[in-house]
Amino acid sequence: QVQLVESGGGLVQAGGSLRLSCAASGRIFRINGMGWYRQAPGKQRELVAGITRLGNTNYADSVKGRFTISRDNAKNTVYLQMNSLKPEDTAVYYCNAEIYNSIGSLAITYWGKGTLVTVSS
Repeated sequence: QVQLVESGGGLVQAGGSLRLSCAASGRIFRINGMGWYRQAPGKQRELVAGITRLGNTNYADSVKGRFTISRDNAKNTVYLQMNSLKPEDTAVYYCNAEIYNSIGSLAITYWGKGTLVTVSS
């Protein structure tokens, strides 16, 4: 019913930048919160950044001042601008979104399949 597709991952040197995008499509009435998570090898998935429909944001301490989350409600898309990347930022990055499929429905959290970000030292 709903798909979230991430793009923009890749290999970058330490100190470089990448911009991730995540577009939601399908049966969507409204999207509330959207976010980015990441999972490094051998570690648990962790929240990187979140953004409400009105644009309020929150960040993990490890990325504050380096990453910026934003969204385009008209395009059902969330972005993550990542600057000053470090090797410890290497992970698979996943987006998620809380979506109402129709009027009166309950919100469902959907996940993308992830995009790999590799930061070389």
